[in-house]
Amino acid sequence: MRYYPVFDNLFDDFFTTDAQGTSSVMKTDIVEKDGNYELSIEMPGVKKEDIQMELKDGYLNVTASHNTDKEDKDKEGRIIRKERVSGSYYRSFYVGEDIHTEDVKASFNNGELIVTVPKEAPKKIEENKFIPIE
Repeated sequence: MRYYPVFDNLFDDFFTTDAQGTSSVMKTDIVEKDGNYELSIEMPGVKKEDIQMELKDGYLNVTASHNTDKEDKDKEGRIIRKERVSGSYYRSFYVGEDIHTEDVKASFNNGELIVTVPKEAPKKIEENKFIPIE
């Protein structure tokens, strides 16, 4: 039996985090823009109809599924190497309990989901109002 050291870590980092501690799938950039937060979520190979978003208890939950039917095989039908991830993925972002579903906007183009969420408005401090005495 031959030993192939190149495959040692093949499955060790599957669904793990990278050097910055982030997930290897659904990488997200968040920027503040025009009074909103804009989330840019990478979803290569995912179809728009395979993405679901839900706003619950102040959390924006994003779920996507990706299945690849194509497999790279050698002449004998064995898979040589498979690095593309298949399955369901989930990310959750706290956006605040004052945000409602109709406040969230989303678009999907070329493997990138763009979600716009308004910043939570600061709570107003009630001013002392004096009650007139008649």
